[in-house]
Amino acid sequence: MALLRPGSAPDAELLIEAGGYFMRPPLMCDFKAWAELREDSRAFLKPWEPLWPSDDLTKSGFRRRLRRYARDRKEGRSLTFLLFRSRTQGILGGLTLSNIRRGVSQSATLGYWMGERHAGKGHMSAAVAMVLPFCFNVLNLHRIEAACIPVNTPSIRLLENAGFRREGYARNYLLINGTWQDHLLFACLAEDHAAFSEKITPSVEGMLKEFL
Repeated sequence: MALLRPGSAPDAELLIEAGGYFMRPPLMCDFKAWAELREDSRAFLKPWEPLWPSDDLTKSGFRRRLRRYARDRKEGRSLTFLLFRSRTQGILGGLTLSNIRRGVSQSATLGYWMGERHAGKGHMSAAVAMVLPFCFNVLNLHRIEAACIPVNTPSIRLLENAGFRREGYARNYLLINGTWQDHLLFACLAEDHAAFSEKITPSVEGMLKEFL
């Protein structure tokens, strides 16, 4: 995909759309809704995320995020999306494909967050089902990895229902909420997804569009 190659057009973005949802990279016009959802969800998200910078919810902090996201997209290192419900156009949460490796690896790491008021309603399950075909069929990746804290039962259930397999246990794997924490390690391979695709993937005909 041109978006992942160095030198790709900076004004070309991605839109992934299926099943009443769409995902696209964040834009400056998203700041107010994004900041409000994150602030309202602060206590809900805090146990599962790194410590937030002091200026995390400021406009300047958001602008800095966008610059980093654009640089990482251009260099092929990561893709960051916001998740929206098509009917309301409201932000539900976010999803990131980070640490994209090419060569003999062809893999990436999946991360996600959901606003508290939207949690437990199947929205992120839909988002993961949308992004996996994109990973395997468009980015031509072979392996998508994910990790979660062992007590995060909803995230474990989400990954397993999406076709991820538990592969290991990593001690003090990530610095979460200011503390090094153990994580369960999961992965979904292209062949795993092919075996589950009819069950877990919504219709994705025409799911990829370009917009300016």
